[in-house]
Amino acid sequence: MKTTTRIVGAMALLSACVPAVANADTSDAQIALSNNYAGNSWRQAMLESWETVTEQAVADGVVAAADAYTTSENQATEQASQIQNMILQGYDAIVLNAASPTALNGAVAEACAAGIIVVSFDGVVTEPCAWRIAVDFRQMGYEQIEYMASRFPDGGNLLEIRGLAGVFVDDEIHAGIEAGVEDYPQFEIVGSVHGDWAGDVAQQAVAGILPSLPEVVGVVTQGGDGYGAAQAFEAAGRDMPLIIMGNRQDEMQWWADERDASGYETLSLSIAPGVGTLAFWVAQQILAGEEVPKDLTVPFLVVDQESLDDVLAETPEGSVANVEYSLEDARAVIEDAR
Repeated sequence: MKTTTRIVGAMALLSACVPAVANADTSDAQIALSNNYAGNSWRQAMLESWETVTEQAVADGVVAAADAYTTSENQATEQASQIQNMILQGYDAIVLNAASPTALNGAVAEACAAGIIVVSFDGVVTEPCAWRIAVDFRQMGYEQIEYMASRFPDGGNLLEIRGLAGVFVDDEIHAGIEAGVEDYPQFEIVGSVHGDWAGDVAQQAVAGILPSLPEVVGVVTQGGDGYGAAQAFEAAGRDMPLIIMGNRQDEMQWWADERDASGYETLSLSIAPGVGTLAFWVAQQILAGEEVPKDLTVPFLVVDQESLDDVLAETPEGSVANVEYSLEDARAVIEDAR
């Protein structure tokens, strides 16, 4: 299994030697963001990072436009129509956080056939003409079970909180958790709910399943659901399990409070919302003539007991621990993938 990079050193991977700069002028290029969902703090932080970085890029004359669009429902059919509209509007590149890894392939292929660059990230697509940027989500799931094994060598029952059904990220993290349980058979998943990466949804879902569950030692998650899970356990009067967190500010604040009150220890990990800004720069580099491998991987951000206070202090209330990427970072990621 691959190793991860802790949040305090996440950008170190991106400071390696940088390739030669692509020379083609992109000042007239128009790039669009197609986003399938905005209903949690991670997606809101992703959109804020996109706006911050791309507004500056437009102001600097790097590109002419970098418009962001979010579908009203997390439906692949709606997002496919959105992509088809972008084709008609004449965008040069589409940066895509996809509702499905496969259901959008037809629309993506149409965009490619029209000469449009498509760079998918986070929720990536499998259409061969598109580029993909992601962390190793399976590894994220697997490492949660590894951490549980380090804390509970004798194992125990686990509750799994999944993300949005049908989305690549949810499937991959779940697969990693399953692989971890297979390698550490002292653990058993005794219940599973979808929290949609949102605290309020997770709280309701966990509250609904708790009456039917035996005692659990841990909760494995996908991000955005840790605080909601903790509230559900507390409201039910159940012993508080070890809940893996997802770098959200409310989760980390609860963790810090519980640590100070009772010595609570856990782990937090997630992809940085700013990965969308990396996708923007990758699209710009492709438009500029850079040879870019089709698959790019970035480290996920890990917060542990030692780094919690520093990360929490840097994370705005209601937001997510984050890294925003520069053009130089993108060049380093591209070079690292070669």
